[in-house]
Order: sequence, then C-alpha cells, then structure tokens
Amino acid sequence: MSFSVRDVLLLPRLEALRLRAGQAGEQQTVRWPYVAENESISAWVLGGELVFVTGINQPRDEANLRQLVREAHERRCAGIVILTGPLYIRHIPDSVLAEAERLGVPLIEQPYELPMIAVTEAIGSALVQAQLLGSTRQQLIEQLLDGNLTDATVLAHRANRLAIDLRPARQVVVVQLTGTAALFRSMAPEMAEALLQAFRQGVLQHLTASLQALGPPLPVVSQAEQWIAVLPAEGPAALARNRVTVEQLLHTLNATDSPLRVFAGLSSACPRPTDLPRGLGQARQALMAAQSFPERLGLCCFEELGVLELLVAIRDRSLLDRFVNATLGPLLHHDMGHHAVLTQTLEAWMHANGNLVAAAQRLGVHRNTLNYRMQQIQTLTGLDLDDAQHRLNIAVALMIWRLSTHNTPDIQHPA
Repeated sequence: MSFSVRDVLLLPRLEALRLRAGQAGEQQTVRWPYVAENESISAWVLGGELVFVTGINQPRDEANLRQLVREAHERRCAGIVILTGPLYIRHIPDSVLAEAERLGVPLIEQPYELPMIAVTEAIGSALVQAQLLGSTRQQLIEQLLDGNLTDATVLAHRANRLAIDLRPARQVVVVQLTGTAALFRSMAPEMAEALLQAFRQGVLQHLTASLQALGPPLPVVSQAEQWIAVLPAEGPAALARNRVTVEQLLHTLNATDSPLRVFAGLSSACPRPTDLPRGLGQARQALMAAQSFPERLGLCCFEELGVLELLVAIRDRSLLDRFVNATLGPLLHHDMGHHAVLTQTLEAWMHANGNLVAAAQRLGVHRNTLNYRMQQIQTLTGLDLDDAQHRLNIAVALMIWRLSTHNTPDIQHPA
C-alpha cells in the first residue's frame, strides 16, 4: 500500500508540519525520508524520497533552495521538507515557494521546535506499516492474477480484511520496459545503472499516480521488467478512459532521448475476480503486438487484435505452430541465418496491401531489391501472392509468429 505526502501530513504528532506549496503533488508516494547534507541532492536520490533540508551542515541561501526544488522535481522525489527557525533557515523565500508550486513539488515547512527524531520516527513507523499492508494486498492481487485463489468464501474474507473491493469489473494492463541492453552499451555501467533505477522508479510513480486518478487503486505487481496493474472497468466509458490514461502514461515516460522505452497491453473487461488470469493473458498478448508494431504508439488493446481472439481460444498450441510451419516454415528457417530479412519484407508488403512502391519505401530499399526478395519468398514458400486465400493464410501466420512468446514457433527444418 503506497504512503503519500498527504499521509505524512495526517500523521499524529506531526500537526505542526505545513504544506506551503506544490499541493498538486501531495499524492506522490514516499519511499523513505532522506536528510540532505550536500549542496546538491541529484547524485544521492533515486526517486520517491521525502528530502529534509536543515541548513545545519550546509548553508542554504535562496538560490540553493530553488536548486534543490528543481533537482527534487528532476529526480522524482516525493517532496521537500524545509526546517525553519531563528538559527539556520529563518524563512522560506517566496521565489522558492513559487518554484515548488510551478513544478508541483510538495514543499513542507517544519519548525525546529518539532524534533527531527519525532518526525523521522513517525514517518518510518508509518512506512513499515504501509509496506506490510501493501505487501499483503499485493500478494492477494498476485494470487488472483495467477488463478491461485478461486474459493469465493476465502476470497471475499481476505478482500474484506484488506479493504479491497473486488465487485467492480476490472481491466488488466501490463507495462513492459525495454532498451536496458542499449542503455548499458551507450554509457558507463555506473551511470547506466543509476539512470535505469531512476527510470524504473519513475514508471512506478507515474503508474501509481495514473491509477489514483481512476479511483481507489489496487496494488501494482512488479515482475522483472514488467508492471501489472488492475484498472476499474465498469462500462465502455471506463474502458475508453483507461486507454487514454495508459496512452498519456506512455507518452510521458517515452518523452526522453533515453534508449529506455515502455510498451503496454490492455485486456478486455474482466467482470469477475476469477476472470483476471484470462485478463492477464490477454494483456500480455496485446503487449506483444504493441512491441511488434511500435507505430501503434506502444499500446495495444486485446479487443483490437481481431482474429487473435479466435486464435487464443485454440487450446492446442501445436495446431497454431503447424499452421505457421505449413505456411511460412521454409521462409522462417531461411531467415534464421539472415536477420529475418525476407520475413520483414513480407510483412512490409502485406502492410502496404501488395503495393511494391510503398513497401520499398517502408523498408528503405530499391524497388528492384524488393522484387528480388518477393521472388525469393514465393520460391521458398510456394505461395501464390496473388491468391486471396494464400494472402489470408500469410497474414494469420505472420500474426501468430509475431505474437508468439519466443517469436519462433517450432520450425520444422526442410528435409
């Protein structure tokens, strides 16, 4: 369960804390308190910290306080607490308050009469309690997603005890981080690791904020480079709102020059809690499509996949693999040693609806090169590209191949 800046302000014995600016960010999640003892905080925070500025060991003038507000915003800190009194920082300058308000950084004033030990102890204890409750709530969501909790009586009891309302219909979204290898190839390991951790924290913070805007949020489940969230989805309007919310999330997270990028897949609506495993599978199928076709803005909904919904209903995966092998097997086998050049060519040709000029432009090759590749494809597959049924088979086989878990169904090598 997340613990926000607003929750800090509501803690018993901390009534003397005053939110002076940045109210727009008071729902930001606090991961832990951090006392700033250097001129800059950029190198010492990863995101989510509630930064305490005392002025005791490091003098703080107006310019430095504004700098700390900007750095807290850039490093996605939860907020800043400035201690004020007659000895060190007498008051918070108006320009500092204005900067915090402009950037949406919660800025709290703490009088020196309120002991620091009392504040950090109260926050630390509340964080531990929130983490314990959050961990238990997250376990319940994980069990639902995995299909490991199906007894209605047990489920109702646990959900009620953890204040989780499972009555509304839900929609599953899976967010996937990519580009880690490219990041580490582009810079020194230490810097790459710092950027990676900051980006991960940013994903979780932005995703949590997006969920809060949709209503009382359920815990986000983190698995390796994926984040899984369950959204309220009662009615078409809610589904449309969810899509816009995820689009905005991706736009925000991908609006940098970093190699790191996120993609997302959305399931159809899940009317009952026991439908969530199906929803998770759908969201992951949609995610594969989003990654395979980045021109879709990094997002795909399961219901947009059309024929895939029928393919997913085929329980025997070997039937799908046999269809791909029968249609494209020789081509895929050939491309295993040629960087999938011919398969990509066939996809571009299909995407251009058989228009050679448009397909050549899409691939960035000369039309003669494209003609030569298409002749190779026809020779390898024995397919007639002018035949409507053959084109349909190709489209379906390419879809299965693109959306398969490993992108390589069990290809049967030619004899």
